[in-house]
Amino acid sequence: MGGRASGKGLIVRHRSLLILTATATVGALTLSACGSRDDKSGGSDSGSSTTVVIGVDAPLTGDLSALGQGIKNSSDLAVKTANKNNEVKGVTFKLEALDDQAQAGTGQQNATKLVGNDKVVGVVGPLNSHVGQSMQKVFGNAGLVQVSPANTAPELSQGPNWQKGDKKRLFDTYFRTSTTDAVQGPYAAQYLFDKRKLKKAYIIDDKKTYGAGLAGTFTDEFKKLGGKVVGTDHINPDDRDFSAVATKVAKSKADFVYYGGEYPAGAPLSAQITKAGSDALVVGGDALYSEEYIKLGKKNVDGDLATSVGAPLETLDTAKTFMKNYQAAGYKLPYEAYGGYAYDSTWAIIQAVKAVAEKNDGKLPGSMDDTRKQITEAMQDVQFKGVTGDVAFDEYGDTTNKQLSVYEVKGGKHEPVRTGTFGEG
Repeated sequence: MGGRASGKGLIVRHRSLLILTATATVGALTLSACGSRDDKSGGSDSGSSTTVVIGVDAPLTGDLSALGQGIKNSSDLAVKTANKNNEVKGVTFKLEALDDQAQAGTGQQNATKLVGNDKVVGVVGPLNSHVGQSMQKVFGNAGLVQVSPANTAPELSQGPNWQKGDKKRLFDTYFRTSTTDAVQGPYAAQYLFDKRKLKKAYIIDDKKTYGAGLAGTFTDEFKKLGGKVVGTDHINPDDRDFSAVATKVAKSKADFVYYGGEYPAGAPLSAQITKAGSDALVVGGDALYSEEYIKLGKKNVDGDLATSVGAPLETLDTAKTFMKNYQAAGYKLPYEAYGGYAYDSTWAIIQAVKAVAEKNDGKLPGSMDDTRKQITEAMQDVQFKGVTGDVAFDEYGDTTNKQLSVYEVKGGKHEPVRTGTFGEG
């Protein structure tokens, strides 16, 4: 083993049943003005069904496409499961997936397109927090519910002054199944300082909403614990030559680098820090928790750490059926870091549709505006046992599941080394 592997002890990595009061057994769901009538059997007495659309927005091409494709495939699996099991009597769900290429402008265009489709009852996504910011107002103005499986920037749900204690929900249409960087950054800081006894950090971020925010919450907690920041830098996430920054890291004698950013830049950054003569491990959030990070970094990222939302799926009984069905479905790419959360986000929309149908005696409202409004209202009360555990939302639309995990790159895999909740000790 080389010096890097021994010097890096760890790496923190980046990122059903609806519990509603049952009234009476709901009869056939009849055709309404929203959706379209199909001749396919949807479980209704008449043999007809209403088709509604669930949109998905994610980077399906480009550097982050591995994560985006995992989100799309997992949402597709949820839709197929709902249709197969006749989850909402008389309703057939269809998926429409759009590629945002991890670009805010493209995401906003996609949001406008989805709002304009009068069959769309909810949207899953996006992956990136800065893309999520660009889409929120479009969905909010249209009353169309959005459930992200991956956005972790706190300001999306709690407003720009959340760190000052002035939390304000900006859009009642915005929900997420992943926990936020308000706990992910501090959780990493606590783990590194208390458990790993690492005291000197070099902080680097990519200046994007997610990366800068995550690095900020990490830094605040690390300093509060008594850690020392020996240097800070920003990088362009589109660059791949980080030799100048790597040299500064080596000179700083940092115990580790905390990188707020995503795996396409994180992997070469880590490799170049090693090349510069530093044995500092690289630690990041859930955006480093991808097989692609290891592929891009080759053997140079052994020992690196990443935190990610939730517990490892393979440790959850609730995830066993999902993993089995995903494999059986024959998807070409893995579900990746957010697959379970994408499935749960999609299932939450399906359950909200189900609640609206039950509320209206087996019918969806007569207009799409009313349907979307009632689905958004129903989402606030959705609760079920999901792939990732108990799924429910607080007053800000954030998940009530605050679990996080730390993973270390070992033998070409991300191996879990700790799972818990920030503040547990």
